[in-house]
Amino acid sequence: MSDSPYDPFPPVRVERAVMRMRWESIAFLHWSYDVDVVQALLPEGLTVEAYEGRAWVGLIPFQMTVAPARGPEVPWLSHFPETNVRTYVRGPNGLAGIWFFSLDAARSAAVSAARASWGLPYYWSDMQIERTDSETMYQSTRRGPGPRATSAVAVEVGDPIPQAQLTTFDHYLTARFVLWAYHLGRLWYTRAEHPPWPLRRARVTRLHDNLLTAARLPAPEGEPVVHFSDGVDVRVGLPRAVG
Repeated sequence: MSDSPYDPFPPVRVERAVMRMRWESIAFLHWSYDVDVVQALLPEGLTVEAYEGRAWVGLIPFQMTVAPARGPEVPWLSHFPETNVRTYVRGPNGLAGIWFFSLDAARSAAVSAARASWGLPYYWSDMQIERTDSETMYQSTRRGPGPRATSAVAVEVGDPIPQAQLTTFDHYLTARFVLWAYHLGRLWYTRAEHPPWPLRRARVTRLHDNLLTAARLPAPEGEPVVHFSDGVDVRVGLPRAVG
């Protein structure tokens, strides 16, 4: 364990997992925002967790595998691409974690289940991921009525970053072990547990996205901060209500 306020290891073990996941071929693209802009989009009780005076918003496309805590994965249903738009917050109990503005996924059953059980803002989308030796490409188009929300990202993947070279800022953006949600009129938090991210250097080679503006955020400015990871295995606990 390091002395950093943001650590690559989970602060609390998930004693009773309700599901297993794998998050792989994952790209982390982050932009900074004025704190007040992001705070205005959060529910009461959550506060932006700023880094050096700025809020940070991530566009996170990846390949998801989900399975019960015990038992086999379900063919076809367990594997699908996903893209998240998220920021970093603290709850009324002081816990730091993630707030999702939106989550796009390529399985309608997963979207319905997550909306019903966790109250998460999931959307059913057509999505593809293609990976070559040096580049990973993500495509997403939201289904259904309403404004067209799309994302096309290509990331050139570089060398692994030694753990000793990772900074507090790297961990602030990636090492997150609590999910916050607002459901049934209350705030809920859910813990996750996984080993440290094996991060790689990366740069964006293509970016056409309006998922951030579809989430009512201003269009991001400047080049994003980029990380990539081949993936980690994850255990997810039970959601707990606050108050």
